[in-house]
Amino acid sequence: MSALEQQTAFMSLEEYEALPEEIRAEVFEGQIYYMASPSQQHQTILTELLVTIRNYLRKKGGDCQVFPAPFDVKLSVRPLTIVQPDLMIVCNKEQLDGKRCNGAPDFIIEIVSPGNPEDDYIRKLYYYKNAGVREYWIVDPRRKIITVNYFEGNMLTVQYSFEATVKVNIYDDLYISFSEIADLLNN
Repeated sequence: MSALEQQTAFMSLEEYEALPEEIRAEVFEGQIYYMASPSQQHQTILTELLVTIRNYLRKKGGDCQVFPAPFDVKLSVRPLTIVQPDLMIVCNKEQLDGKRCNGAPDFIIEIVSPGNPEDDYIRKLYYYKNAGVREYWIVDPRRKIITVNYFEGNMLTVQYSFEATVKVNIYDDLYISFSEIADLLNN
C-alpha cells in the first residue's frame, strides 16, 4: 500500500463531521472508535459532578466554562484526534468555535465504562497529558476509585476512594465530596 493510500484510510475531519448525529464516536490518529451509550450510574455521577463544578464556576466568575459529553475536543487535525470527555473545563474562550473545543481543555473527567477501562487509564491518559491538559481525573465506579493526574509542574498521580473529598488542583478552593455521590449510587 502506498503512502497516499495509507493516508486515505484514515478518517478526515470532514468525514467525522458527516457522521450521523446519533453516532457516538472518538477518533485517535485517524482511527474511529465507536462508543456505547452511558449507563444510569455513569449519568448519575456525571450529573452530580457537572452541577458541583458549574455552581463553583458561576460563583467564582471568570472565563471558565464546564461542558458535559457529548462535546468534541479536537486535539489534532493530522492525524485527526477528536475525543468527547465526559466532563471538561475550558478557560480559554478562543478554543471554542461553537462546535467544539480546539486544543486541550484545562480539566477533564472521564468516568470509566466497564467495557473499556484501558481507554481511560491508558489511551486517554497518554493523549491528554501530551496535548497539554492541566488535570485529568479518572472516576472508576466499579472499583470506587478516583485517580487524579495533575500534570502541571511535577506530575502527580494520586488515588482516592469514593469516601473522600477530592481537591481540584487547578483551583485553590474547589473540593468535590465523593461520599455524597456514592450515597446517591447506593440508594
